[in-house]
Amino acid sequence: MFDLILYAIPFFVLFLVLEIASFRYLPDDDERGYDLRDTRTSLLMGLGNVVLNLGWKAVVLAVYAAAYTLTPLRMDPSHWWTWALLFLAEDLVYYWYHRTHHTVRVLWASHVVHHSSRYYNLSTALRQTWTPFTGLPYWLVLAFLGFEPWMILLAQSWSLLYQFFLHTERVGVLWRPVELVLNTPSHHRVHHASDREYLDRNYGGILIIWDRLFRTFAPERARPTYGLTKNITTHNPAKVATHEYADIWRDLRRARSWAQRAGHLLGRPGWSPAR
Repeated sequence: MFDLILYAIPFFVLFLVLEIASFRYLPDDDERGYDLRDTRTSLLMGLGNVVLNLGWKAVVLAVYAAAYTLTPLRMDPSHWWTWALLFLAEDLVYYWYHRTHHTVRVLWASHVVHHSSRYYNLSTALRQTWTPFTGLPYWLVLAFLGFEPWMILLAQSWSLLYQFFLHTERVGVLWRPVELVLNTPSHHRVHHASDREYLDRNYGGILIIWDRLFRTFAPERARPTYGLTKNITTHNPAKVATHEYADIWRDLRRARSWAQRAGHLLGRPGWSPAR
């Protein structure tokens, strides 16, 4: 029961159909809506992620269980404040996981999948990586803090469930107090934009307070342009999943020194010796 995503799949499909219907009966010329090939690719990426995680989550659970066994700390799940602390801690961990997966190229190679669509709708939320392995170390700290492994996976699940509903153009700016504290569709549209003024902004999961605190917040002032700064042209799921790894390998082969190789792996996306 700690992985709510599997149980939520029918609801994902339901809300996706409802959003498609809303574009059909309540069209808006300023919104891109859906594209059949793009949506199909997003759904296949999501399905592949679910299949891969069936095995990978077992590895993650084993590692977290080992860390939990080693630590003397224990967070009692019977106390309400334990869940409040878990909510805040998991959301902070997610912020740094998300931020580093945008600013370190070898990590970006996994996360870039999610940003590869030029459309922004609920199907985009399902466009997930086929290489989820880089996320394991981030949440390990929660196990060392004394949170049981099943609690950590449950917290990851509720965060992903919340974020599914952020991927829509059908919801405008919400009540100001909500926009100040929570991540909203408006904030997350900025995050998915390729416009220069919006790049590397709004990394939050459920809360937007971390972006405000660490100065990575940007409000939605103009309609975003979705996708990558250098968009891919393929709808092949395998290529969508691996294209940045292929580009990294190409750059490593051309590198003239170990410093350049380190830059191509650990520098920001787009790094080059000339820059």
